[in-house]
Amino acid sequence: MEEFSGDRLNRLTGMLKRRGVLLPAFEIHGGVAGLYDYGPVGGRIRNKVNQSWLNHWLTLGNIVEISSPTITPYSVLDASGHVGEFSDYIIQCNDCEEASRADHLVEDVYPNADSFSFEKLTKVISELKPICPACGSSSWGNIKSQNLMFSTNIGNGLSGRKGFLRPETAQGMFTSFTSIYRHFRERLPFGAVQVGKGYRNEISPRQGMIRLREFNMAELEYFIDPAVNYEHDFSIWEDKFTLISEDEGEIDLTLKDAVQTGIIKHPTVGYFMGMTFDFVREIGINPIHIRFRQHESNEMAHYALDCWDLEVFGSFGWVECVGLAHRGCYDLEAHEKATGERLRSWRSFDKPKIVNIDGWTIDSSTVGPTFKSLAGNIKEEIEKLSAESTFPMDLVIDGNSVTIEEKHVKRIQIEQKISGEWFIPHVVEPAFGIDRLIWHALDHSYTETEKSGEDYTILSLPKAISSIDVTILPLFEKDGIDTLAKKLHITLCKNRNLVANYDGSGSIGRRYARADEIGVPYCLTVDYDSLNDNTVTIRDRDTGNQKRVKIEDLEF
Repeated sequence: MEEFSGDRLNRLTGMLKRRGVLLPAFEIHGGVAGLYDYGPVGGRIRNKVNQSWLNHWLTLGNIVEISSPTITPYSVLDASGHVGEFSDYIIQCNDCEEASRADHLVEDVYPNADSFSFEKLTKVISELKPICPACGSSSWGNIKSQNLMFSTNIGNGLSGRKGFLRPETAQGMFTSFTSIYRHFRERLPFGAVQVGKGYRNEISPRQGMIRLREFNMAELEYFIDPAVNYEHDFSIWEDKFTLISEDEGEIDLTLKDAVQTGIIKHPTVGYFMGMTFDFVREIGINPIHIRFRQHESNEMAHYALDCWDLEVFGSFGWVECVGLAHRGCYDLEAHEKATGERLRSWRSFDKPKIVNIDGWTIDSSTVGPTFKSLAGNIKEEIEKLSAESTFPMDLVIDGNSVTIEEKHVKRIQIEQKISGEWFIPHVVEPAFGIDRLIWHALDHSYTETEKSGEDYTILSLPKAISSIDVTILPLFEKDGIDTLAKKLHITLCKNRNLVANYDGSGSIGRRYARADEIGVPYCLTVDYDSLNDNTVTIRDRDTGNQKRVKIEDLEF
């Protein structure tokens, strides 16, 4: 079991920086809090984790990948609620003027302070008088709400439009619903995934990769019919999971039992919790440090029907890394209301239904000549009215104020047979913080030991996400050994999806250590025997076992 400590954390972050895995961005210019580089070793780890995530979810068979812009118009994020709600409480130190996120100052006493109201947070700050992390003072100004989106202008001059750098990838999938719906031949359920950058202008970034201003995220929006009782095979997960339920507290339960007892409120949420657990484990996170925590009612979004966080324990304690939410119909409905575009799915009835329609429609002979291009939208609004409606009536159509008089409408009273209905699909969303997951994979894979009386470090990353797949080590760089080693290196580098590294500097033991430190799964040593029989020694990182293999038999 990993022994997490501050000293170990310092050694780990020092190694990651020194070896080019993770390092502060723009450091020669002083750096910027909340911005990090994936270096020459870390860059491929990130790409392989992203691709592994995509491959994992595409196995469902009804998932497509899309890519939408990171620059998002104001109207999109206004409709989604981000303009009004994507905020944190900020407070400024009176002595050093350093801004801090108010709930972070008291989270040691109140772990759920991020769910506090303005009034409660103000009261708690006043009572506890927390210390400023920058200067140690306890003199604070007033708490204010701060929107966390990065704003920008789309275009220039008077024709420019206000926009933002996206805080999530999800909105691009909601606004593309019609296209995705057509792709799947208008049949639910189906989903769309997107991997990319998100932006959040954090008030006081901290804890390295845990809280970033630009971050990597991966989200799935899975569209379902709320009237269908979906069945999933939970026999895949027979072991019990650690769940922290709002009503039951911490319990160990199988996903099947948690769904059947109603602790997990929708079977698709439960199934995706299992798939999420599998992915997180596959990229190197220790299962004993994983738990699922259900959102309490007072912290869950008002539209959400159920929310669970996958939390991972590591050097920074328990950290939320994945959020799984049953979002109801909120997102599609919000964009439908904002745009007037139909974002719905068709549900056919088993048997046609007979319905009585008692209401209004337009008189085309008067509405067409009077309102011209607005006639179609007027007809849609008039047919929504109840039979008790009276005229004249003022309506706003496409931003235009119009007066509908009696001569423009006529009553309709008919009996109609209908075969189905339009409805707004519900959405189940797993949202992954890729940077946080990579951090914990590194944290859990980092092992400190000793060899020959010296400190020794091994990064036991799964082979699927290791940055370098194999290192070629010439025993000596002379007598033709280096020539054969370099030829082998070039040959291996021609293999797609394989990265080989050549290291001829220092003793063979030091070179093994350098490879182990960044998680290279295999080392190939070329020596004098290699010149005679075309064999190399292959060494396994995790077991230390070595064996001779002919070069032509290498399985790379």
